[in-house]
Amino acid sequence: MAVITESELRKHFRNQNMKEIAVYEAAAGTILTPSAKSFLTDHQIELRYVRVPENTTEAAVTEPAKEVKLQITKNLDVEPATEGKKRFRTLYGGFLETKPEHMTHLYGNMLVFKDHPRILFRGKLDSLETKLLEAQISCHKLNMTKLVEDLEEILQFVRKIVRCEVLSESIEEFHLLGMTPKELREQSHFPKKYFGLEHFQPSYDMGEAVVVINALRTMTRETELLAYQAFKQEHGSAEREDIIRTLNRLSSLFWIIMFRIRVGQYNS
Repeated sequence: MAVITESELRKHFRNQNMKEIAVYEAAAGTILTPSAKSFLTDHQIELRYVRVPENTTEAAVTEPAKEVKLQITKNLDVEPATEGKKRFRTLYGGFLETKPEHMTHLYGNMLVFKDHPRILFRGKLDSLETKLLEAQISCHKLNMTKLVEDLEEILQFVRKIVRCEVLSESIEEFHLLGMTPKELREQSHFPKKYFGLEHFQPSYDMGEAVVVINALRTMTRETELLAYQAFKQEHGSAEREDIIRTLNRLSSLFWIIMFRIRVGQYNS
């Protein structure tokens, strides 16, 4: 019985355009590792098991099957309705007539369990949005209008991250509060140069605004860790480095905002 790993699939598809591949066929009885199945799912490639003729040699059976390139004339994420009912796909190549409550959409009509790493990551992004809204209310009460506006820009940026993750879009180069990712890293690493302050441990006596922004920083770091868990590959590398890098720079931005607060840049 053959076993196909994520590494073998990556090697198999190495010089091919993944967007042109709709189906991957494997001999009936072949085992795909969990990470191999996730690889196919993340690239929206259907896993299809086929029966191998009895006279096929064992070597041919164990060799990774070729992908099938289809003439796509309709959305492959939606299966034809059966007697007027929509069918749902699962990670394991099967179909369901109804959506169970313990499952949710990964994309299209693909269902996964609600504790799937990418679903947990999306939930954390949702929580981060909520914390940003709460921070805006706190800063509004403190009459820090400019900070409220900066947090709104960050909120919209986080919502862009959500969109890019769900639609598998890459995050291009960006500016946040007028800074590039390189500038965000530079200012957060060398605060003495830009703000005249050394790195510090936040304290309640620094004021409510600093404490609120620090909470956003720590939640952003937690979100970054969940992003890594969601996109971690078989040997430790990550598929969506752009999302992980973006969240890392976002946590740097919150450090910068705390320094700005302490030197009075947000005073009315």
